[in-house]
Amino acid sequence: MIKKTDSLPTHSADLAEESALPHLAPPREWPLLLVLAGIHFTHIMDFMVMMPLGPQFMRLFEISPQQFGFMVSVYTFSAGIFGFIAAFVIDRFDRKSALLWLYAGFAAATLLCALSGSYLMLLAARAVAGAFGGVMGAVVFAIIGDVIPEQRRGAATGTVMSSFSFAAVVGVPTGLFLANLSDWRAPFFFLTAVSLVILLAATRVLPQVKGHMAHKHERHPLKQLRNIFFERDHLYAFALIAALMLAGFSVIPFISPYMVANVGVLESDLPYLYFFGGLATFFTARLIGKLADQHGKGKVFRVVAAISIAPILAVTHLPQIPTPFAIMVTAAFMVFVSGRFVPAMALITASVAPRLRGSFMSFNSAVQQIAAGFASLLAGAIIAKSASGELLHYDTVGVIAALATLASIFLSFKLRSAEVKSSAA
Repeated sequence: MIKKTDSLPTHSADLAEESALPHLAPPREWPLLLVLAGIHFTHIMDFMVMMPLGPQFMRLFEISPQQFGFMVSVYTFSAGIFGFIAAFVIDRFDRKSALLWLYAGFAAATLLCALSGSYLMLLAARAVAGAFGGVMGAVVFAIIGDVIPEQRRGAATGTVMSSFSFAAVVGVPTGLFLANLSDWRAPFFFLTAVSLVILLAATRVLPQVKGHMAHKHERHPLKQLRNIFFERDHLYAFALIAALMLAGFSVIPFISPYMVANVGVLESDLPYLYFFGGLATFFTARLIGKLADQHGKGKVFRVVAAISIAPILAVTHLPQIPTPFAIMVTAAFMVFVSGRFVPAMALITASVAPRLRGSFMSFNSAVQQIAAGFASLLAGAIIAKSASGELLHYDTVGVIAALATLASIFLSFKLRSAEVKSSAA
């Protein structure tokens, strides 16, 4: 039992988890959450803006669609590989220092993308950006788990994850506008400038988080592996995020081609799908987070995940319909497929003890990125193109995504909070 004293350590995640040290007060949480959301926004926009720039890349670099696809996936696989490597060392550092150095590296990699003069140079720059970005994302959620109390963690996670919606509604259209005014480099110069501003704000706003560093005896790589992978709840958490990524990223990369080839949506109308879908999720992400805090993260996750099966099957089975209806279906897909990640990430973050959270979240990020890459490859192997240009077997991908969602619901019943386990012990 921890003895309370008049002078407590100021940065101890373990003491905070055991309620001996207060977490940040709600008014002090907002500057932190805004900075973390800004970091996450630039990370997401950096990844998302590549998709609509594809035609320019293929024309200017004279590359095939397969080569462009590899340029997109190299970011994901690099993030997964380096996330796995970083998991062995990330908990040896103060979370603030780790995030600042990673974000500085990410900003530099984004600048390298803008300065690339060939396909191979851009490919290498994307791999570097993925390496920093993947680990950076893990540290962001580790900080949320360390400094935000359990009863507000769902809303905090929703706030940070709403940056995905902001990237879709504001970031990507801004990047495309700049690209149309200049060329494909402009969005990356813009992202570099924004990242530097956020980096300066982060140096002032982020608190030092060092409590996890007290457990130095657990920092040996083999002990790290044992502590992470010999814990049943950790394995359930990895399986849960893998199932969710399979359910999402088997469908998402092919929404635009299917809408154009099969549903009859004009290419010029595709931005509306993402704008209105992103706009809807901008409001629903935090709402779902609040509901998770009020009614239980597991319960809300299971409800949202179950509802998400309907739009998954609808999107992948759509016949030719008017564009406004296609926008409505796509918006529902984005709301519920992205919405289930909010309580899921809160569940996953809570399943690990603070002293292991940085390493665990790095492993989790690696699993997430690799699962996303595998999902895209699997869907690409299933989907074919007819002689008339329509996509075939997208409905089969939808059924697989629905089954993966059901698997994630089952796995959510298995997860237990580290705080609940600690109090039970």
